[in-house]
Amino acid sequence: MSDLRRLLTAALACLTAVTLLAAPASAAPDEKGDGDLSAVLETTNRKYVAAKGAVTASRKKQKQLTSRLRAAEARRDALIPEVNQIARQQYQIGDLGTAGYLLNAGSSGDFLSKAVSLEEINRLHDGRLRELNAAIHTVESSKRQIDAEVKKEQEQLTVLARQREAARKQLELIGGSTGINPSITSGFVDADSKIAAPAPRNAGGGFSPEGCTEKDLTTSGCVTKRTLHMYKEVRKAGFKRFAGCHRTGGPFEHPKGRACDWSLQNRGFAVAHNDDMRRYGNDLTAFLVRNADRLGIYYVIWYKQIWFAAGNEWRSYSGPSAHTDHVHISML
Repeated sequence: MSDLRRLLTAALACLTAVTLLAAPASAAPDEKGDGDLSAVLETTNRKYVAAKGAVTASRKKQKQLTSRLRAAEARRDALIPEVNQIARQQYQIGDLGTAGYLLNAGSSGDFLSKAVSLEEINRLHDGRLRELNAAIHTVESSKRQIDAEVKKEQEQLTVLARQREAARKQLELIGGSTGINPSITSGFVDADSKIAAPAPRNAGGGFSPEGCTEKDLTTSGCVTKRTLHMYKEVRKAGFKRFAGCHRTGGPFEHPKGRACDWSLQNRGFAVAHNDDMRRYGNDLTAFLVRNADRLGIYYVIWYKQIWFAAGNEWRSYSGPSAHTDHVHISML
């Protein structure tokens, strides 16, 4: 039992973003370098999200297996005394054998009683032994599966760490540094941010690439299903000021229907010049970052800062656009 308790302890320890306005084909001011992130970085992020999904799935399975293990152990422990009692009865009868046991009956009634008793003992013996064996098998199988899931989780945690470090290095190569101004990011962590409905994931727990197949509600262009889901969830959370998603021409996510720019006002774009605009941008960003894993967000840029999912931290952003007039969201 001490080994079992150690196994259970280890297993449990592991469990441990407007009123909708018609917009021109250009979704935002010209930003030829907007979202200038490498293909390597996107691949890194996809691997990170997939590994994170695998860790979550593994921990969920560990909890299920631990519950199954506890139930099987309880059944096993309850059956052992009963099987022992049956064994003692069989031992007491066994020396005489079946015929001898019955022939010792003092009367026809006693003979019938003993025959029924013997049949019952044998029936209980076979049934309880089968139950006990099944419970023991379930305990052993659950232990092996928990061990396998713990190993799988550790492997995926290693992948997470490796992809996070690779993302940091890629961000540094494209100008991302760690000098963050606290006064700018003070609104980026908001415990009251609403929880978004999760976007569908693939069987492996990640987000598969999607085509630009859905009508963009902000322009005459298209967006992916995941981007449309994000747009609706952002509006549902109360962020309804002007936004533009699809933009024709140029590289990166806008032409692919995988990015949106959220303005700080109800019409057009203007640099944040009062507390209301700054707070709106901060609160929107807080919502996006908090729900990035649920929505399948690739990265967020706001006020010279960039948040990238695999890095899971804010860094300064020195791209062509300072992003002081809108919050940019790119999707996987």
